Amino acid sequence: MAEMSDSNLEKPTIIQQAMASCCGAIITSLLVSPLDVIKTRLQAQSNPFPKGKCFVYSSGLMDHICVCENGNSKAWYKKPGNFKGTLDAFVKIIRIEGIKSLWSGLPPTLIMALPNAIIYFTLYDQLREALKYRLKKGDEYIPVLAGSLSRFSSLTVVSPLELIRTRMQHRKLSYKQLYLCVSTQVAADGWFSLWRGWSSTVLRDIPFSAMYWYNYERFKKMMCKQVGAHEPTFLIAFTSGAASGSIAAVITQPFDVVKTHRQTALWESETLEIPQRDSPSTWAVMRKVVASNGITGLFAGIIPRLCKVAPACAIMISTYEYGKSFFSHLNEKMNQRP
Repeated sequence: MAEMSDSNLEKPTIIQQAMASCCGAIITSLLVSPLDVIKTRLQAQSNPFPKGKCFVYSSGLMDHICVCENGNSKAWYKKPGNFKGTLDAFVKIIRIEGIKSLWSGLPPTLIMALPNAIIYFTLYDQLREALKYRLKKGDEYIPVLAGSLSRFSSLTVVSPLELIRTRMQHRKLSYKQLYLCVSTQVAADGWFSLWRGWSSTVLRDIPFSAMYWYNYERFKKMMCKQVGAHEPTFLIAFTSGAASGSIAAVITQPFDVVKTHRQTALWESETLEIPQRDSPSTWAVMRKVVASNGITGLFAGIIPRLCKVAPACAIMISTYEYGKSFFSHLNEKMNQRP
């Protein structure tokens, strides 16, 4: 009993887990978001975004809908650039616009992405430990349940805040105007209107999280066993995160295509003031995509998504595990003090 008590004391506290996930989220977004900035600039160069057009911007932690401003706007995605490819865009943006331009659009999205990551990772660890204690045995599918529940919770908390952020960015509203806008919408359509677009995100992210955590825990355990380690090294966590993230991304790609279609259509109907009809179901959107582009249409954009998801998953989980390990050793040293 004393050994168990000591072991629990050495584990990171919930505050320490939140701090580790926050640090991991900041590092991930700083390293991954430049890839999406370059992708968006290349898209805008080949097919300029008209006013009211929506596109998906990824901070490396979550996807955000961005609404294009008017044609005379000096928005970062409208800056001219004669790019010949990804590497050329990377070099020219740094040389002509300065290195800070690689993180264009990141600050406002971090306001949503950081709480999302903190809730998700901290809750996953808390649920996994609680389920292990309750079930005692047969823990093979605990990561699936803990991952699904933690993702469901983080999406449910952040989804209305992200909708409000997008509306504020699009309409350039003051906080007073934003309050009036939201209260009018709630009065007209009810509280559930704040979760518009939530269902399509859930259909993609919950299967992704279930597969990601199941494979991550298996790969981590297998690699730790091979090298004789009691806890994952940075490299083990990085490799396991990249592999499990890639597998989950490929399998859930059709739901990512559907999510992008539904959410951009939803916001474009609002920004262009097109009367909204009933939103088509997930299966209706899938049938439409298959009818237009064949079955391969459901896997459109898989390579760019893998190039973003694999490093994001690897960096986030390895920095998070490193942070937890740091706090565990810190707690151990504190406990050993007389």
